[in-house]
Amino acid sequence: MRPSGKNRRKSRSGSPATGEPEYLVVGLLRRAHGLRGEILMEIITDFPERLQANASVFLGPKHRPALIESSRTVSRGLLVRLRGIENSEAVDAYRGQQVFVASAGRPELQTGHYYHHQLLGSDVVDQKRGPIGSLTEILQTGANDVYVVKQANGKELLLPAIDSVVLKVDLDQHVLHVRLPETLGQDGPG
Repeated sequence: MRPSGKNRRKSRSGSPATGEPEYLVVGLLRRAHGLRGEILMEIITDFPERLQANASVFLGPKHRPALIESSRTVSRGLLVRLRGIENSEAVDAYRGQQVFVASAGRPELQTGHYYHHQLLGSDVVDQKRGPIGSLTEILQTGANDVYVVKQANGKELLLPAIDSVVLKVDLDQHVLHVRLPETLGQDGPG
């Protein structure tokens, strides 16, 4: 889930720079389906089961409260009906808007899995070379996430978020312990 919230600086990925977000992005409203107010929602969460009938959500950049009256799974996401939206013309006002849930009710993750906002701003330390920078952004590529690390020299370093590179995550100390891939060369990042 991607975080969002008031007074949060957003990176290009939609993740806040640091801190606990107020809202998490769970979907994107696409287009009307049929004539009775259903809209296709692209799913942007690992927990789509929370987007069932009677679920409270928030719409758009102003986080307007809404209630899901019904939802059903289709091949491209969910078809949802929001309370108060009765026809396809009313749906048009919501096309392209993000759908959020309050972060306070987010599910606990399995050990070794983290929400983006928990990692952003962490110091990144290589096991051999020591501190290399700060995690500023997380890119979602499909195969695995990619961590964007801003180095002291201002350059960005891209690290795949895979077990052979990310060795340990210390949330309490806000530190990612990594092993830089050999493809970066003997001189290291820079």
